[in-house]
Amino acid sequence: MNEIHALTDIGVNLTDSAFDADRETVIDEAMKAGVGRMLVTGTTADESEQAAALCQQYPGQLFCTAGVHPHYSKDFSADVRSTLVALLKQPQVLAVGETGLDFNRNFSTPEQQIWAFEQQLELASDTALPLFLHERDAHKQQIEMLRQYRDTISGGVAHCFTGSRAELYNYLDLDLYIGITGWICDERRGRELLDLVKEIPADRLLLETDAPYLLPRNLKPKPKSRRNLPAYLPHILQEVASARSCDAPTLAEQTELNGQRLFGFDQARA
Repeated sequence: MNEIHALTDIGVNLTDSAFDADRETVIDEAMKAGVGRMLVTGTTADESEQAAALCQQYPGQLFCTAGVHPHYSKDFSADVRSTLVALLKQPQVLAVGETGLDFNRNFSTPEQQIWAFEQQLELASDTALPLFLHERDAHKQQIEMLRQYRDTISGGVAHCFTGSRAELYNYLDLDLYIGITGWICDERRGRELLDLVKEIPADRLLLETDAPYLLPRNLKPKPKSRRNLPAYLPHILQEVASARSCDAPTLAEQTELNGQRLFGFDQARA
C-alpha cells in the first residue's frame, strides 16, 4: 500500500465513545496507514458540535458533517435546527447529515423521521451543502422526498450502501454518490454488493469505514478487537478494486477526485 499516499474515509464516527480512550492514537494510525483525510459523522446536534470541535484540532485532515440521524428524529426541534444552521456555516462542516429515514427499528416514529428529514433537506437547499444519507427499509419514501428536492440540493452520498440493484440506480438517477464500506468484505451478507459494486460508475464511488462499526470480516490477521478503525480503509480499497477488476492506486485516485468534487475539501470556506 505504500504507493497510495492519500485516501479519504468519508464516513467515520470519531466522536463515538468507542474511541474515548485512544482517539488521538486512532487518528494518527489512520494517517500512517495512508488515510490522509477523514469526514467525521455527526448524528445529533451535540455530536455534530463535538465533531466540529475535533476537526479544529486537525485542520486540513479532519472535516465533518452536521445533522440528526433518523434514530434521533424525535429530538429534532427549533433549537436543534438553530444549532445545525450555525454549524453548517463553519468551514470544517462540509455536509448535512447523517440524515434520512430508518423504518427498520423506528427508534423515532416514521412521522418524526419524515419531518426531521424534510427539515434537513431544507438546510441542504439553503446552504448548498451535500447530503450525507442514511436509509434502511425506507427506500421508497426516501427517494420520493429526495426527488422533490433534486433541483435545489447540490448533491449527496448514499452512505454505507447495501441495497438492491434497483435502489442503486434510483440513487444514481438522482446524481448521488455511493459510499461503500467493509460490508463488501462479509462473505455472508456482502455477496450481492460484491457483484453490484462493478456497476457503480467510477465517478460516483466513495469509500468509507463507518468505524467503529462494520469491521471487515476478512482482515488478516484478524484484529483482537471487533472495533473497526479508519486505518482499515486501505483494505476496503483493495477489496473494491478486486471486485471491479482494477488496480488499487487507480481506484484510490478516482475516489479522491470524487470526494473532492462532492465535498470540496480543498476549497477554503473560512
